Amino acid sequence: MRTTYDEADDILVLHLSEKPIVKEVSQDWHTHVSYADDGSIVEVVILDASKQGAWPLLKSEAA
Repeated sequence: MRTTYDEADDILVLHLSEKPIVKEVSQDWHTHVSYADDGSIVEVVILDASKQGAWPLLKSEAA
């Protein structure tokens, strides 16, 4: 799995596979899932990731 985050646009992409994307489905306004031909998930895109609480992935306990 590879994760990329675009700070300027607040977009988080979770890359789960290198398979070609054949279908993309919007789960809601902020979450989009891309599928391979075999039905496996290739990537998940989260718009407004920090506003939705999806970024950062790990929050530091340090003050």
